[in-house]
Amino acid sequence: MLVMILGLLIFLGAHSVRIFADDWRTAQIQRLGEGRWKVLFTIVSIIGLALAIWGYGRMRLDPIWIWAPPVGLRHLVALLMIPAFILLVAAYVPHNHIKAKLGHPMVLSVKVWAFAHLLANGRLGDIVFFGAFLLWAVLDFRSSRRREPAPAVTPRASGTLVALVIGLLAYYLFAFHLHVWVTGVPVM
Repeated sequence: MLVMILGLLIFLGAHSVRIFADDWRTAQIQRLGEGRWKVLFTIVSIIGLALAIWGYGRMRLDPIWIWAPPVGLRHLVALLMIPAFILLVAAYVPHNHIKAKLGHPMVLSVKVWAFAHLLANGRLGDIVFFGAFLLWAVLDFRSSRRREPAPAVTPRASGTLVALVIGLLAYYLFAFHLHVWVTGVPVM
């Protein structure tokens, strides 16, 4: 579990710089240049995420059970993942009503994903892994709401429709084809 925790600290730590040290981040971008900052940030993030995922997989080999979630919660998780995928896609599709209304749909997607997976997983490692992401998402959402808002963009029905359709397709592909391949766990 230590490898997973180290990976979470690196990955979520890098993604928390804007929450806890925005002035330092701005100074580093000015010192290094935006391109070099992004490359460094990406390398650190990939290392952290790889360690977290590898550690999470190792933790599952020798689990410490805290509680046994009812099997029916898996259905609730599957249902909650539909808006999580739509929110994730809405963060990147331009001119959609979801992003215009919510402001930070990717962070909200992480909140829903992490909360849903906390419901259906009762191992200590799951609680640490998904709980860390949920805590980060709560803090990041609060922090981002306090920052200067992005310039207003006029949402269009076409952008919203694209976000919904791609989100639903992504959900279908991941839930029914990729989840078991990526995680080793069937959705239902």
